[in-house]
Amino acid sequence: MSVLEIRDLHVTVETEAGATPILNGVTLTVRTGETHAIMGPNGSGKSTLAYAIAGHPKYTVTSGSISLDGEDVLEMSVDERARAGLFLAMQYPVEVPGITVTNFLRTAKTAVAGEAPAIRSWTKDVKQAMANLRMDPKFAQRNVNEGFSGGEKKRHEILQLELLKPAIAVLDETDSGLDVDALKIVSEGVNRAKGETDLGVLLITHYTRILRYIQPEFVHVMVKGRIVEEGGPELADRLEEEGYDRFLDADTPVDA
Repeated sequence: MSVLEIRDLHVTVETEAGATPILNGVTLTVRTGETHAIMGPNGSGKSTLAYAIAGHPKYTVTSGSISLDGEDVLEMSVDERARAGLFLAMQYPVEVPGITVTNFLRTAKTAVAGEAPAIRSWTKDVKQAMANLRMDPKFAQRNVNEGFSGGEKKRHEILQLELLKPAIAVLDETDSGLDVDALKIVSEGVNRAKGETDLGVLLITHYTRILRYIQPEFVHVMVKGRIVEEGGPELADRLEEEGYDRFLDADTPVDA
């Protein structure tokens, strides 16, 4: 079992006004086999948490800790975090011109595993994973995310998840921009990865629609950089009905 532990995490981001606090003391534990959903209004710090875990240079951890199986994640480079078993599916996957999906995936697998996968079995695994996600096989020869639709980019993120087999996956608004069919296919991919490897999932979302397909055991509400309430799936249902108004000051805009 792998355990991701976040303790009293404080994070700032550089803006024109200087260093701006975003996370103000987040504490959270995610174990393999568990699915945690983090919900909250825009600007509450959900994506900042994801990028801090992954090691994005734009975000500065000013205090607190992140550890994976007792190892200090904050002392690791981005690639070391990936090799240790952390995975981030980005809200807005970037294009990588000049590198085909095939080469990208095999290079990533080699870096994570420490050795190149055998060509025959790897090719079979890629074809099967793409078929499961209903991706056109021609995408394997296209440049990474170049000219992909939003849904195609998200499927490619889950393709990476299934093939790289991390211990803990952080999914940052994976449902953003997906139609109903794509949402179901992407969710099935996450559930398949969890079933095959006992993956731990930290799912960041605004809405409950993805939670109909990827069912969390734990739900956390984040507001103004803090987790303000925790519970089971019933908490997500309550948020769907009531929204976040009860957590916000009357004079605070939802997207602040």
